[in-house]
Amino acid sequence: MRADAARRREQVAAAAADELADLAVAARNGEPVHLSLDRVAARARVGVATLYRHFPTREALLEAVYRQELTRLCDAAPELAAGAPADEALLTWMHRYLDFVDSKRAMSLDLRNMVASGAVTQADTRARLSAAVAHFLDSGAAAGVFRSDVPPDDVVAAMAGAVIAAAPEQQREQTQRLLTLLIEGLRAR
Repeated sequence: MRADAARRREQVAAAAADELADLAVAARNGEPVHLSLDRVAARARVGVATLYRHFPTREALLEAVYRQELTRLCDAAPELAAGAPADEALLTWMHRYLDFVDSKRAMSLDLRNMVASGAVTQADTRARLSAAVAHFLDSGAAAGVFRSDVPPDDVVAAMAGAVIAAAPEQQREQTQRLLTLLIEGLRAR
C-alpha cells in the first residue's frame, strides 16, 4: 500500500473511532445510536468511495477500529507503568480500558457478529489485555506496592466483571468505583 493510501486508511479508521466515542456518550445519555458511514467519511474528510475502497464493508471498518484501539490501549501500558507509581498507573490505564469499552457499546451487535465469525476472538483480546496488565503488576510487585500472587488474567476478568456488573444508570461511575476497589485488593499488605 502506498504511503498516502495508508494514511487515508488510518484517517478513516481514526474518524470511525472518534465517531464511536461520540456515540458512546450519546448511548450513555439514553439516545439511540447508529454508526453512519457517511458521517465517518465526512469526519475523515474523504469521500464515501474512498472509505469503501479501504473498508469494503462496515464490518471491515469496525474490525480495523477494534484492532487499532486495542493495540493503542495495550501499547500504552509499558510507558504508563514506567512513568508513575504502579497503583496510579494501573488505575489510569483501567480508565483508558473503560474508554475503550465505552466506545465499543455503539458497535455491540457488530462486535458480537465479529466474535461469532471469528474475526475477533475473546481469547486474543484477553491475552493482549493480560500482557498489558502484567506490566503494572510486575512493576508494582517489584516496588512492594502490589501483591505478587495475582495473575494478570484475574485482573482482566475482574475488570470485565466490573463493567458487566455495574448498574446501567450509573455504568461509568460505578465501574470506576469497582476498579478502585480492585486496585485496593491488589495492594501488598
